[in-house]
Amino acid sequence: MFFLLAFCPKLLFSKDMRISSSELSQKMKEILEKAFEEKQRALKKAKEVEEEINISRKKLKEAISLLEKEKKRLLLENKRLEKEIEVLKEKEKDLKTIKEEKEKDLKELIGFIRTNTKDLYSLLKQSPQSAFYRNREKALKPILEKVKFPGMDHIKEMVKLLFQEILLSSEVRVQRGSFVNRSGEDENGEILVIGNFTAAYRTPKECGFLLYSDKSEKFFALSKLPSRFYRKKIKDYMQGSSNDVPVDITKGAALRQLTHSLSLTEQIKRGGPLVWPILGIGIIGIILTLERLFYLLTKSTGTADIVEQIRPYAAKGNWDNCLKLCEDKKDKTLVKVLIKGIENRSLKREDLENVLQEAILNEIPKLERFLSTIGILAAIAPLLGLLGTVTGMINTFHVITFYGTGDPRMMSSGISEALVTTMLGLSVAIPLMLCHTLISRWVESYIAKIEESSVSLVNMIFAQKE
Repeated sequence: MFFLLAFCPKLLFSKDMRISSSELSQKMKEILEKAFEEKQRALKKAKEVEEEINISRKKLKEAISLLEKEKKRLLLENKRLEKEIEVLKEKEKDLKTIKEEKEKDLKELIGFIRTNTKDLYSLLKQSPQSAFYRNREKALKPILEKVKFPGMDHIKEMVKLLFQEILLSSEVRVQRGSFVNRSGEDENGEILVIGNFTAAYRTPKECGFLLYSDKSEKFFALSKLPSRFYRKKIKDYMQGSSNDVPVDITKGAALRQLTHSLSLTEQIKRGGPLVWPILGIGIIGIILTLERLFYLLTKSTGTADIVEQIRPYAAKGNWDNCLKLCEDKKDKTLVKVLIKGIENRSLKREDLENVLQEAILNEIPKLERFLSTIGILAAIAPLLGLLGTVTGMINTFHVITFYGTGDPRMMSSGISEALVTTMLGLSVAIPLMLCHTLISRWVESYIAKIEESSVSLVNMIFAQKE
């Protein structure tokens, strides 16, 4: 019992051991089976992974092959593109050169356009036609001020304005318009426009020339009316009764001189006190010259053929008819001498010649009267002018002494006196000297004719006696 009791734990333990070993083997078996299954699964998985790797490798190889092909293609494409880039660089260089040339030409063209625009602007601004077509030059300001790039629209506008100006400047027309009259007020009237040279106006009160002001784009009447001759010419032309009209080809320069030109009266006032003696000499000289001309015309005309008229009667000894013929012209100097000879025809030749010579000498002072006076006046006039020149220059030097030469207007009075007196002196002396010479020659010729006629009468008298 005890044995059993003693052996029983061992038996129980051994039994437990067998049970544990069996279980362990079972577990080991299970573990091995599980490990085998795991291994199989791992092998299967590895095989699958290997297959996947092989497939991926294949695909990678194929991809690598494709990439290598693509690389080769890209390398070729890159070389082609590099060559194309080189070509394009050359083209770019050529295009840059062309661009620079085009930009240079374009700048030159723009400069040419702007220069011509400036010239056209000045032309339109200064043109008298702008008084009728105002503000037409404003279309050119954007180009001048470089606000806009000059395009074809601007060039067309320039061409349009230029042709308009050409057409207007070639016209001669009369149209109504406004202008500033001589009183400084706006007035409407008929305006004659002769191209771009001259403009004239006509109102019910007056007519005259116009000047154009580019600042106000208006016509202004000259402050001084032109002479009556020019006014009549303008009026007749505007009425259509005349084919010619005065034109100022200087575009107003000559007309402006009308406002500054001095009349003879105004010039005389600037000549100082010596002007009046010179004018007095001129008036006296004119009166004496006219008197001499009238006297000589009265005493000498109508006697050119008197000797030939009395020759037939003298040849027949019909002296009564000779005297009757001379009686009709007995106030003539030549006839007076002939009458004296006919009345004393009974004298000897020497005595008759003396009588005729005495008659001629009696008439010579009447013919030569005032000639010496005219000659003296012609000599005195330039001397008085020279005296006025000297006094004027003395006054000028006095002004220079006190005020210097800073203001030329201070010296104008003295210079005017010097020049005006000289001008008047010569203006009086030259015609007086000319008239004195001509009248003297006339008198000498007439006296020679009287002497010739006297000799002819003596010859006729003694020829009839013989």
